[in-house]
Formats: sequence, C-alpha cells, structure tokens
Amino acid sequence: MLIKITRSTLSKSLNLQLHCFSQAAAAILPDDPSAPLTYLDGLPRPDPRYDETILAIPRASSGTRVSVKERKAGRVPSIVFEQEDGQHGGNKRLISVQTNQIRKLVGHIGRSFFVSRLFDLELRSEFGSGDLIEKVRVLPRKVHLHSGTDAPLNVTFLRAPPEALLKIDVPLVFRGDDVSPGLRKGGYLNTIKRTVKFLCPADIVPPYIDVDLSELDVEQKILAGDLKVHPALKLLRSKDEPVCKIAGGRVSDQKKSK
Repeated sequence: MLIKITRSTLSKSLNLQLHCFSQAAAAILPDDPSAPLTYLDGLPRPDPRYDETILAIPRASSGTRVSVKERKAGRVPSIVFEQEDGQHGGNKRLISVQTNQIRKLVGHIGRSFFVSRLFDLELRSEFGSGDLIEKVRVLPRKVHLHSGTDAPLNVTFLRAPPEALLKIDVPLVFRGDDVSPGLRKGGYLNTIKRTVKFLCPADIVPPYIDVDLSELDVEQKILAGDLKVHPALKLLRSKDEPVCKIAGGRVSDQKKSK
C-alpha cells in the first residue's frame, strides 16, 4: 500500500519543522500540489555520469539452489517490491540482474551511495532482447555483498513512482576540514553519523548531504537539524542528534586560548 500524503500536507508540516534552509528555498515548494518538485541550486543533485539503466530478466522461483545457479551464470537474484511504507515493500516480483553491472555501480559510487540513488530498471524476457516487459524507476533498498570478494549476492529494490515518499539513509559528505578552526588547532573530527534518515519525495532524492566544517571550532558539533536540505525532505531522527564534533586539541593550543 503506497503512503498517501499529499504534497500540500507535506509542505505545511515541513515548513514548521525544517528551518535549516533559507526562506528563499522554502518558497520553492509549489503552491500547486500536483506540480513536480525540483532540485534546488546550491544543493547536491545526482551526478548524470551514473545515470544508468539497470537491466533485468524475470526469475520464476526462489530458494538456495536457484540463487546458486543464478550466481554461477553471472546473475544476481533480486526482488522488486511495491512500496508499502517508504522503506519496506508489499507485492514482489522476482528478477535477476547482471552481476558485472551491479558490481561496477557499487564499486564506482560506493555501497551507501548506491542504496540512496534512484535508477531506471528495464525488465526484458532475456538480456539483449528487444522484448521489453516493463520499465520502472527503483530505489535499491539493500545490497548484500560477499564478505571476501565484494561480489553482489542479492539486491532488493523498491518501486519509486513520482508520488512516492521514500525513507532513505542519505550519506553525509564532510567538507571544509582544511580550514576548520578546530582542526587547525589540533583537534580531530569525531564522525558520529555517516548517514541520516529522511523521508524524501522520489523526484528529489539527494545523492548526499554536504556537511560544512569550515567554521567548526574545538568542542563544537553539528546536529541533524543543522543540515542544509531541500525543504520538502522530512528528518526522521531528532533534530538534536549530533552528526559530528570537533574533539580534543593540542594542550599548548588550549593553554593559549585561555
């Protein structure tokens, strides 16, 4: 069952909760609930270099023996779920995807970035066939990798139509460490969170969130509520939850500051 939340309702609630971005950004939320949401200037958007269509074929059955056979044939047993609550799925379709394609994508963009990015998925009767069964936009929800070789063992996808709201652990990218006052004094970055969970409209899923360290001094921290994101994203954690902190510092520097 798809989450039924209108963009107008979402906009009203988020305008009360999210104040970390400017009023100009908040004004981007359309008055018309049917109008599509768009990425904002100054915020991360998906890199078109990784706009790749994932190729898939139907899989008739599941089970250990079937999975082993698929992997030996260079395929990854996978599932596409109907979105149910933004994170878990309902009705499922059994598919297989190409091992080399998934390994390449995960290797190029990283595991946490792979499961926070939308892809088009084409389902055909056979790889290389012109017989297109279905084309759908999906979010990789989970990817299980071999502990020794990092070979993909299975992938779980969620359908992501334009009206979907998706619970996503968005990766954090830390910048400004070269000019951070606290780090220049000899402090060190204590990374508390590497991802933060947001409820994201499918059309504007951020590939990552920039975390600016350039003004952070010793013993200062950045909270989840400080992160700059699109106003239509809803934080699913406490806004007071810390994501990083500048800790420590050389004794000599601390004495000088007194």
